Amino acid sequence: MSQIQLTEKLQKITTFIFDVDGVLTDGTLISYENGDLARTFHVRDGYALVTAIRLGYKIAIITGGKQESIKTRLSALGIKDIFLAVKTNKKLAVFQQFLVDNDIKAEQVLYMGDDMPDIEVLQAGVLATCPADAVQEIKNIAHYISPTLGGKGCVREVIEMVTKAQNKWGTIL
Repeated sequence: MSQIQLTEKLQKITTFIFDVDGVLTDGTLISYENGDLARTFHVRDGYALVTAIRLGYKIAIITGGKQESIKTRLSALGIKDIFLAVKTNKKLAVFQQFLVDNDIKAEQVLYMGDDMPDIEVLQAGVLATCPADAVQEIKNIAHYISPTLGGKGCVREVIEMVTKAQNKWGTIL
C-alpha cells in the first residue's frame, strides 16, 4: 500500500479495535500456582487509548483471554466494549455484531492483531495493522506493520498515526 493510500485510509478511521495478547501485551503470561495469569501492559498504550477516547474515537477489545484482570485494566482506561473469551472462530462474528450495534462500517475501523485468530477480522475490510513481531501470515495481509513490538507501544504508535493524520493529536492533554 502506498503512503497516499494509507493516508486516505487513516482519514476514515473512527474506531480502533485491538487484540490483547501480542498487541496490548508482549504475549508473555506469568502463571501463578493458584492458576492466576498476569500480563504487563505498556503505559504509553494506555495514555494513547485514553486520549483516543477523549477525542471521540470508539475503542473495542476482542480477545481470547478470559481473565477479569484484562477487563479491570482496560475498563480503568475508559474502554467499555471489551469482549473476553472469544474463541478463534468467533472473532469475526463478534466484530461484525459490534459494527452493527454501533452503526460502524468496516472501513472506519483500524484493527490490530498479531496471530492467526485475528486473520478473518483483518481481512474484513478494516485497516489491517499488526505489531512488528506478528506472525508472518498476519504480516502478509496487513496494510501497515508497526515498527514497534507488541506490548511495547505499538498501540500508541497506530493511534498517534491516525490522530496526526486527522490533525487531532495533541489537541487534548
